[in-house]
Amino acid sequence: MASHNKNWFLVSLLLIILLQIQTKVFCFQYQVGDLNAWGIPTSTNSQVYTKWSKFHNFTLGDSLLFLYPPSQDSLIQVTQESYKSCNIKDPILFMNNGNSLFNITSKGDFYFTSGVNGHCQKHQKIHISVGGIGNVDDDANSPSSLPANGPSYQNAFGSIPVAPSTSNSHHLTSTFHVLIVGSIIYAMFFALM
Repeated sequence: MASHNKNWFLVSLLLIILLQIQTKVFCFQYQVGDLNAWGIPTSTNSQVYTKWSKFHNFTLGDSLLFLYPPSQDSLIQVTQESYKSCNIKDPILFMNNGNSLFNITSKGDFYFTSGVNGHCQKHQKIHISVGGIGNVDDDANSPSSLPANGPSYQNAFGSIPVAPSTSNSHHLTSTFHVLIVGSIIYAMFFALM
């Protein structure tokens, strides 16, 4: 009987650890533009990035992956004002490796555009909203969490915090998966006994 209680304790401990790990990891990596990657939108789909950002619910810990040919393009993070006016001078962040990853480490609005002259005017720009009411019309006078000047590199390279998702659908799905995995481990453990 003591052996059965010890096994029960170990299984319970394993399930608790599994639940703790699974409920803390809600980070997703999004490829900006999905199959369209990062480039000048076509004339038939000029608002591809606006539509794409409104379709996704970004949370702390998520990452944005911008894919582009490094010899032809680059990526810059800019202020809201620079985003609206397509001013690419004095960016907050500059990336040009063709495989640029931006880690979301704080709530707020983030503005990106191509670092190549003329691309922003052709709608190669994107506004990402994190932890708010979602992306709003880019022409609206919403306040920006980015400073008017000066770099904020902690937004791109800071540590990824663990935070609960603002969407319950991710939590419910993850909890369901944890329960299924836990049940399978439980059944396999006692089948071996």
